[in-house]
Amino acid sequence: MKTRSVRTPAGGVTAFGGTPRGGRVLPQDGGLPEGFRFGAATAAYQIEGAAHEDGRGESIWDRFAHTPGRVAGGDNGDVACDHYRRWRSDLDLMAALGIEAYRFSIAWPRVLPEGGGAVNPAGLRFYRRLAEGLRERGIEPIATLYHWDLPQALQVRDGWASRDTAERFAEYASVVAAELAGVVSEWVTINEPWVVAFQGHAHGTKAPGLRDWPTALRASHHVLLAHGLGTRALRAAIPDAKVGITLNLAPVHPVGSAPADRLAAERMDGHLNRWFLDPLVRGAYPEDMLELYERRCGPIDFVDDGDLALVAARTEFMGVNYYAPQRVRADASRNPLGVDQAPPGPPTTAMGWEVAPDGLRELLVRIRDDYGDIPIYITENGASYDDPPAQDGCVEDPERTAYLESHLAALRQAIADGVRVERYCVWSLLDNFEWEHGYDKRFGIVSVDYETQRRIPKRSGLWYRDYIERARDGGG
Repeated sequence: MKTRSVRTPAGGVTAFGGTPRGGRVLPQDGGLPEGFRFGAATAAYQIEGAAHEDGRGESIWDRFAHTPGRVAGGDNGDVACDHYRRWRSDLDLMAALGIEAYRFSIAWPRVLPEGGGAVNPAGLRFYRRLAEGLRERGIEPIATLYHWDLPQALQVRDGWASRDTAERFAEYASVVAAELAGVVSEWVTINEPWVVAFQGHAHGTKAPGLRDWPTALRASHHVLLAHGLGTRALRAAIPDAKVGITLNLAPVHPVGSAPADRLAAERMDGHLNRWFLDPLVRGAYPEDMLELYERRCGPIDFVDDGDLALVAARTEFMGVNYYAPQRVRADASRNPLGVDQAPPGPPTTAMGWEVAPDGLRELLVRIRDDYGDIPIYITENGASYDDPPAQDGCVEDPERTAYLESHLAALRQAIADGVRVERYCVWSLLDNFEWEHGYDKRFGIVSVDYETQRRIPKRSGLWYRDYIERARDGGG
């Protein structure tokens, strides 16, 4: 490794802005902080379609989804929800549901088809119109620069395994920020770097579909470096921008009390949570994970002087995607971590994920206790269920409604416990292309008939609309 920064002293959290905890009044009795907004989230490849139109380039997900055997049912995102054409009516739908903030992603290959160089004006115009349309409807735009759709032109040059991709990301961030300055003030640089690095490069379940742990570790650092460089680029174009990154985080618990299982849980926590939180907040990778990775995957020789200072650049919020806790046990034969996932207990969603709303409260309190008073946006939270056909113009989905109700109650408890949460975005606004699961899994609070592209509200979406209205009226 070229350099290894020491950790900052306990309590020395400097990477996130905002008012110190002691200088503000916390909500009481389940109330919400001033300025809190309820939103919904989507991602470009999952909803836009128009994969070959208006100058858009190929992404790694185009290539991955069109490779036989990669995606369930042979599905792909060529059409998806046809949002590229239907965005105006989709924004009207959001307004009707009372959505206050919309987290969407920008398709890098729609803006820079080759990953850098020549800009595609049609792509920029689309996102400018989208952001302006949100503003016109009183909805706050939250733009995510990268939600996994790397231009294929960069992948053929080693993609996230190359430092150059982080530099190209900064170029891309500059182009987009210059176009959207004045209409977008809230920015997420990267969505779920753990997924980008490890599911994409170690497990092979997501694009680009590689299975090489040393490459995954290299990618994990370059994605974080891209966050730092992208933050700097956004600041240069929009000095007052609110910038953050989104991590998929989860409480990790051993299945039993055996010492080996407890150690396995510590390793999984280091792999999933601390490997990203520590450099972002403390400017250093966790020592125990550095030692483990170097012992089992080879030297960590891709961190240059100054990288970690960039990674820990001051930002305004931490985005958190929460779905379920992780329950693990030791298994020395499995992966470099020696960790095996234990089967979740009931109830579970259609994804087989445990329904554990208190895990959200536990996670948020842990972030506050271990990393300081970081402003937090819940950038994704939701559930897939096997929804029945629509009847009388509505899809009845009581399980999803119960999921949202219980998780929002847990969120309010975390806020009452002093955690500084400022946004909540349900995943997802629409049923969509669910990555390697194709169109079989449905997370939306609005149903999509993929044959007709008809949008049909679900009971959970109507419940969420009423919940937002009650919250704004001061109710529970």
